[in-house]
Amino acid sequence: MTTTVLVAGATGDLGGRIVGALRTHDTRVRVLTRGSGPAAERLASADGVEVVSADYTDHDALTSALAGVDVVVSAVSGTRAVIVDAQRALLRAAVEAGVERFVPSDYAADYRSITPGTNRNFELRREFAADLDAAPIRATSVLNGAFTDMLTGQAPLILFDRQRVLYWSSPDQLLDFTTKDDVARTVAHVALDPAAPRVVEVAGDRVTSRTIADTMSQLTGTPFRLQWAGTVGTLSAMARVGRRLSKAGDDEPFPAWQGMQYFVSMFSGEAELHHVDNGRYGDEDWTTVRDVLAAHMSA
Repeated sequence: MTTTVLVAGATGDLGGRIVGALRTHDTRVRVLTRGSGPAAERLASADGVEVVSADYTDHDALTSALAGVDVVVSAVSGTRAVIVDAQRALLRAAVEAGVERFVPSDYAADYRSITPGTNRNFELRREFAADLDAAPIRATSVLNGAFTDMLTGQAPLILFDRQRVLYWSSPDQLLDFTTKDDVARTVAHVALDPAAPRVVEVAGDRVTSRTIADTMSQLTGTPFRLQWAGTVGTLSAMARVGRRLSKAGDDEPFPAWQGMQYFVSMFSGEAELHHVDNGRYGDEDWTTVRDVLAAHMSA
């Protein structure tokens, strides 16, 4: 029987890629939106995609939208109102509608063992994970480290104009990276895998600041040097100060201080993946950090 997968958050960047990856399989794709708009209209025009609308505060409408769905894939993005509140509403509706499986919007490094107070976004995921584990539904989280795509600008680890690569505490701390397309492909496999475990860990590449500097030196022909930016503890303290001084408070999904917190989780080693299984769904072509940086330099 063909599996029916509902994707929440499909109008976002990663969600749209997940829809595209699901469409390469024999599956029915249903997209949940909260209203009309250009992105929803584009999805509605795609072959094999059904668009349904429901507000997360309308339990009956949400439950109706999930009727006949086998797997819910959440790709919603935001802060507490989304990661906790909206996903809780989606989970309640999924249970009532008889949905068998739920893939939460994790898609990050391993948030399960981080020190409390060091990463807001990870702690929101951990809070929702507790609800998910208590619900009568099978769940699978996809953990993939950081998005490799962010290395070209959003995550200021590489100072391209200064030929420097930053590190905190140790330049040899292992860092996990996976591109959004590779994550989307993995999520599609997970959605169609009835035997998927509670957590699937993948990493398109595993590098260090030292190896990134070497890669940039090879790609550009110009020496890229390591630059110590302080200790992880200092960075964590800076993030706490930035959070207190932030005018947006906790409403902004990815303020500068949250980026600092992400580096704290990665360079402390607390969020490192320890059970990577890139071969679970066969021999895939994984995009490396070098691939992404080479494409960026040639653009």
